[in-house]
Amino acid sequence: MKKIGVLTGGGDCPGLNAVLRSIVKTAADFHIEVIGFRDGFRGVVMNEYFLLTPREVVGILIKGGTILGSSNRDNPFHFKIHKNGKTMYADLSDQAVENIKNLALDCLIVIGGDGTLSCAYDFMKKDVKLVGVPKTIDNDLNGTDLTFGFMTAIDTATDALEKLHTTAESHHRIMVLEVMGRNAGWIALQAGIAGGADVVLIPEIPFSLEQVVGKIRERKNRGRNFSIIIVAEGAKPKGGEQMVKRLVEGSPDPVRLGGIGGKIANELEEMTGFETRVTVLGHLQRGGKPSAFDRILASRYGVAAVRMATQGMFGMMASLQGTEISAVPIAAAIKELKTVPPDGELVRTAQSIGISFGA
Repeated sequence: MKKIGVLTGGGDCPGLNAVLRSIVKTAADFHIEVIGFRDGFRGVVMNEYFLLTPREVVGILIKGGTILGSSNRDNPFHFKIHKNGKTMYADLSDQAVENIKNLALDCLIVIGGDGTLSCAYDFMKKDVKLVGVPKTIDNDLNGTDLTFGFMTAIDTATDALEKLHTTAESHHRIMVLEVMGRNAGWIALQAGIAGGADVVLIPEIPFSLEQVVGKIRERKNRGRNFSIIIVAEGAKPKGGEQMVKRLVEGSPDPVRLGGIGGKIANELEEMTGFETRVTVLGHLQRGGKPSAFDRILASRYGVAAVRMATQGMFGMMASLQGTEISAVPIAAAIKELKTVPPDGELVRTAQSIGISFGA
């Protein structure tokens, strides 16, 4: 093996640069040249890349974001183009494959979540040799216990809850914190436990506002004149639907969720009489330097990806199973989302320490 390519796709995530650093340094040990594609699959389609040498990755371990750039909009199989003054979409996957062949790449390492890895799987059908690395703050990718970036997002959400606690208690308010997660409630659940939330609302357990109000009134009866609620962006009421903020055409995952926090805050203020405020944490969860845990996990994934490539383990994704890094088929990783088991140990733990799920 002489040359590999690498790209970072989807939303940015703390730890991306740590993976890139690990890939480049490990590849250097094998005397393998590394080509970095700019802005995810867009760089493969447009043939935009640069040589990644050990010099290029000096000092990036602790930095957030990705030195390659990323995109969650440029699906090569449904790629936005402008022709005759009009915007349209075309399948440019063959163009991407041709660029990979012309660069004489022995393998392409794709770092991304289910949307990016689904694109990678489609390229596998075109005989592109691929290795996957699991990346998402949502931790919803199947086949691995943890994705890098998730623990940093938990730290960010937990810090926000801690700060909201003091202002909620001072002003006798209900504070609602809306966090990311798409259709999985891992961030809301684990940050809720770590940050001392009173109510956790997640997509896997449809909620009733009456039950949430009951929890708030129970706290008031005990002299607790404030409450902290953390809600995943994909949470929905019983018999209701998720709140869709917008649709992004051309994206592997076009649905953008959001707005549930504000809706809940308005309704709770009316139902309880408590002054209520909402904070949408948004892209703060994606930004900033990765935690020590995520730097280590990302570094392990990068080393594993290069070794998998040298061993011809194409079509596989690096995976954390227990305490060990192993490999699983990309097809299995994208088959279905990994969501919170409603009757799982984490939910039972939250319930045992007094957290309500509004159910």
